Amino acid sequence: MIILKYTVLCLFILASTIQIFYYLFFYLQLKNQKKTSQKKQLPLSVIICAKNEEYNLSKNLPKILNQDYTTFEVIVVDDASDDNTVDILKKLEKKYTNLRHTSVPKSNRLKNGKKFAQTLGIKSAKNEYLVFTDADCYPVSNQWLQKINDSFLQKKEIVLLYGKYKKNSGLLNKIIRFDAFFIAQQYLSFSLRKINYMGVGRNLAYKKTLFNKNKGFASHLELASGDDDLFVNETSNNKNTIIEISPDSFTESEPKKTFKDWINQKSRHLSTAHKYKPFHKFILISEPLSRILLLTIIWLILLNFNLLLLLLILLTVLVVKFIIFKKNLSILRDNDLLLYSLIIDFILPFINLLIFINLKFNKHLKWK
Repeated sequence: MIILKYTVLCLFILASTIQIFYYLFFYLQLKNQKKTSQKKQLPLSVIICAKNEEYNLSKNLPKILNQDYTTFEVIVVDDASDDNTVDILKKLEKKYTNLRHTSVPKSNRLKNGKKFAQTLGIKSAKNEYLVFTDADCYPVSNQWLQKINDSFLQKKEIVLLYGKYKKNSGLLNKIIRFDAFFIAQQYLSFSLRKINYMGVGRNLAYKKTLFNKNKGFASHLELASGDDDLFVNETSNNKNTIIEISPDSFTESEPKKTFKDWINQKSRHLSTAHKYKPFHKFILISEPLSRILLLTIIWLILLNFNLLLLLLILLTVLVVKFIIFKKNLSILRDNDLLLYSLIIDFILPFINLLIFINLKFNKHLKWK
């Protein structure tokens, strides 16, 4: 019994130590890398893949096309849509001379989904510097492209940015937004520690020569996802990547309305995890696992361990997390999530675990 008691105690202390380490060593470092707004403007190509997106394109494209930026084009790749997507694009092209579109043929031979469409858009781009977002996303500021330009002028090949979700009512909305915040907190703060493992396609930029040098998405073409995170995982290094998280650089997306739709979306995103580098897998698994292992406090209480000591350790962990959540939620302009942060933070590892289990039985995922 004594051996069991102290084994469980060691697990609890280890979990607490891992939590504090991640928050102090990684997440506390989150801050924007200072850049001066430059007069020089690089020619940019914004690429958007769209499948049955007539509503989102008519609503969001003008916010991209009206950026306070002079040298950019917008390419929309229509991925064999069945709605009025092409009609909307043709109408907008009459008004905006820097907008053009191309289409993926409706053919049973083309089963690579978004990656085929994305590759088609990249090949069509006239410029070296590429910016990616989705049809259901829009920049929150007309300075979005300027911020990306300033990052590229730091002699970088990849720019990692934040793609947030729109604030709506309801618990699901808070979970979705906090999940997006937490993922961003991870990949952005890890990048500041020279660990670049992913980016999000809702808001990402990189050079065309980097894409060609990597042979595009060839190494993971069979997966429905990976055009963003796996590409960054393969091509990013300590010198070629920069983060940009000033509020003007954010994009915002409409979140899913049902838990089922959100789970399907997250399943696509998490389906790429097995392709990550071994070290990245280790650091990404260790932190949520330690969150789960904090539950060993219940076992220790049942074993009649010193309750005051246990609560003191747990309180220390929670206070550290809460303080850093407050700081980073403020940086990423999601302050209203603070009161829910510790609860949702505890729930998410179990949701992700269920998704990973589901992925073992459901391998037929599509981007649309």
